[in-house]
Amino acid sequence: MINDVVIAGAGPNGLMLACELSLAGARPIVLERLPEPSAEPRANGLVGQVVRMLDRRGLYERITGTTQPPRPTPGYMFAAMPLDLTLLGNDNPLYILPVPQARLTQVLAERAAELGVEVRSGHELTSFAQDDEAVTADVAGPDGSYRIQARYLVGADGGHSVTRKLSGIAFPGVTRDDTVSRTVNATPPADWVDPVTRTLNVPGYGPIPLIMHHRTENGLFVFAPLPGRPPAVVTVEYGIPDDTTTPMTLAEMEESIRRVLGVDVPLTPPTGEGPHLMRRGIGTNTRLAERFRDRRVLLVGDAAHVHSATGGPGLNLGLQDAVNLGWKLAAAVRDDARAGLLDTYEAERRPVGQRVIMHTQAQSALNAPGPDVTALRELFGELLTEPRNVKHIADTMAGSDVRYETGDHPLVGLFAPDLDLHTASGPIRLAQLTRDARPLLLDMTEGGLPSDGPWDVVRAEAQPSSQSQASAILLRPDTYVTWASSSASPDAEEIDALRAAADRWFGEALSTYQ
Repeated sequence: MINDVVIAGAGPNGLMLACELSLAGARPIVLERLPEPSAEPRANGLVGQVVRMLDRRGLYERITGTTQPPRPTPGYMFAAMPLDLTLLGNDNPLYILPVPQARLTQVLAERAAELGVEVRSGHELTSFAQDDEAVTADVAGPDGSYRIQARYLVGADGGHSVTRKLSGIAFPGVTRDDTVSRTVNATPPADWVDPVTRTLNVPGYGPIPLIMHHRTENGLFVFAPLPGRPPAVVTVEYGIPDDTTTPMTLAEMEESIRRVLGVDVPLTPPTGEGPHLMRRGIGTNTRLAERFRDRRVLLVGDAAHVHSATGGPGLNLGLQDAVNLGWKLAAAVRDDARAGLLDTYEAERRPVGQRVIMHTQAQSALNAPGPDVTALRELFGELLTEPRNVKHIADTMAGSDVRYETGDHPLVGLFAPDLDLHTASGPIRLAQLTRDARPLLLDMTEGGLPSDGPWDVVRAEAQPSSQSQASAILLRPDTYVTWASSSASPDAEEIDALRAAADRWFGEALSTYQ
């Protein structure tokens, strides 16, 4: 039996891809080498456009427990410098969702189970071979080794991806070994934290904003009292200690803080069940896969790109890789004639990875010690008082500057704006119409558009509060705009353009969606 798709890795990216494939009618099998989900604390939240994407799949509500839509954050940071997003008014693109990675993984696993995805825990990809018809993978499982065949194999197995290595895809980039980062779950004296100003008032040093990175001439310091989990303390220093083999200790962390801030900050370890963070990391990697596809093998997430965690872009990038790939890969599974659609995955997502690497490297450079960097930061700080510059940085960090294609309408190629619509059955948000991941034609014209294409049609009127610049919008399953019109009654030429866009992206195969 030849299966549809095998995914190596049941982290957030692999599970998100599995959900997207299932929504599009494909049957994925997910292999996960760990016997059970890791309890190790990792990412603490989501930053960027992915928050809105989760809302458009109904996952934001599951994570937050609220039916209210996500709202942009009033402030964030860039290279440990404050980013005042209130300067942007209603044009703020930056969203954040504080959620532990373990909780995100749990929600995605629950959704995958609802969709009938088979996840094989304790099953590790060890090798594979591919031909014109399928990929044959060798797997080591709890009951021994076995083989499984699939039309496609996707590596969502992290920065040390076995899938990428076995495929022979190069992973060029830069490894820096001149930094050491330390992270612990611990708490400074409680009376040092001001609940009103949201600062940590360190005697002999002064106030330090909570959660935000704080740079000194000797490194970075962060104190993050995040809801629902033990507070985290982080330092980053330049220059490697003599001994990097002994286990990390709380005393080592206190010494690191003394070097970064120049004063003592006593720490108390958390109580209760762990595991609690006590981690030391040496150096950083910045790498981008030479290509994201080798015939029937594809890469998503950290398997395709690794970079600094500065600004929290990792899951924003990886999860949107998965959403971009899912519907395209499902189309290729259903119809070999649509396999060329997979070429657009790398064409669209690899430049986004390059851009994330650019802005994380820029932030790392601006965080470095030295008077030259301090002067550069002073200049940058002046630039960040201008709304136009803040918007540029916010768009870059959110990924809202991504444009996949160009067209006659300014919305073409962009992530669809959040629309409040009025339909015959009442008001509805765009995000409530996109949970099935189908192509969607929003028809707000006077006379109505054709309904016989490979799309769902929603007749509606945009509410005055909506950001729409159009009377009609055709959305891909990943909710990017592939055609739009501002005409009250689109003419024959525009209708032809609509059908051409649908044929390019969806073709006949999409009509087989269940």
